[in-house]
Amino acid sequence: QAQLVESGGGLVQAGGSLRLSCAASGRTLSSYVMGWFRQAPGKEREFVATIDRIGDNTYYANFVKGRFTISRDNAKNPVYLQMNSLKPEDTAVYYCAGSMRVSISARRESYDYWGQGTQVTVSL
Repeated sequence: QAQLVESGGGLVQAGGSLRLSCAASGRTLSSYVMGWFRQAPGKEREFVATIDRIGDNTYYANFVKGRFTISRDNAKNPVYLQMNSLKPEDTAVYYCAGSMRVSISARRESYDYWGQGTQVTVSL
């Protein structure tokens, strides 16, 4: 069972960039389809991006296309979310999630393993 740990969150000004990382303690993530989700205060957790096991296929929510990039380095374990041109509305707790059951998915229900989340705050 994968225990996922996110890192890289923080406070950034609008227009800035952050890179989030997700790693598994004690095991590789190469067997998992990985996703990033986010949850802002008072809102439902929503899909951000997903990547298949090899890293060949990705899929993004419309509101991050062209700004965020999901990638993975199976040799080194982490899955990344590069976030550029950040906006105040990107402020949320960001969660990584893993699944062995699907090929690629934007649905929360497809993921069995979740991290604790990392806070991203974008100021004006």
